[in-house]
Amino acid sequence: MAVNELAGWPLRRWTTAIGAALIVTLAVGLPSDVIPNPVFGRPVDVTWWSYPVLVVTAVLGGLLVATYVRVGGDEATELMPDRISPDRTDDDDIDAPGKAGGLGGLLSFFAVGCPTCNKLAVVALGSAGALDWFAPAQPILAVLSVALLGWALRARLLRTTVCRIAA
Repeated sequence: MAVNELAGWPLRRWTTAIGAALIVTLAVGLPSDVIPNPVFGRPVDVTWWSYPVLVVTAVLGGLLVATYVRVGGDEATELMPDRISPDRTDDDDIDAPGKAGGLGGLLSFFAVGCPTCNKLAVVALGSAGALDWFAPAQPILAVLSVALLGWALRARLLRTTVCRIAA
């Protein structure tokens, strides 16, 4: 189970998780002005749900980054045949969870950001459209981002002891 994997993490992984969570918090929270700062501003108030989304994104993102930290010993190189397909080819995407996690972080940034400050939304919909169409879609983006990050973390935790066999 994924939670059991977390319980066995060494200090090195937990330190990385905390550092990465802090970086994710700043990378998403500062430019979106969810974390008030003098550099960025937003004409539309921060929604109440932006704060928990930022926290959950940071926690999941930090834990996901920490899964890439190598730990010493046999557990890092042990092969678990029941979790890897014997007909796996070199073309198989071995890091789909990493890509999903990156997409989840990006969606989170769009979810908590100011709808009229998002240049893509303004160009595509106009400023009125950004408020009328994009702003109501932001909670959906938030749910999708958390779901992607959660799936990516779970997939990485379940695969922590799996490695590829060189043929």
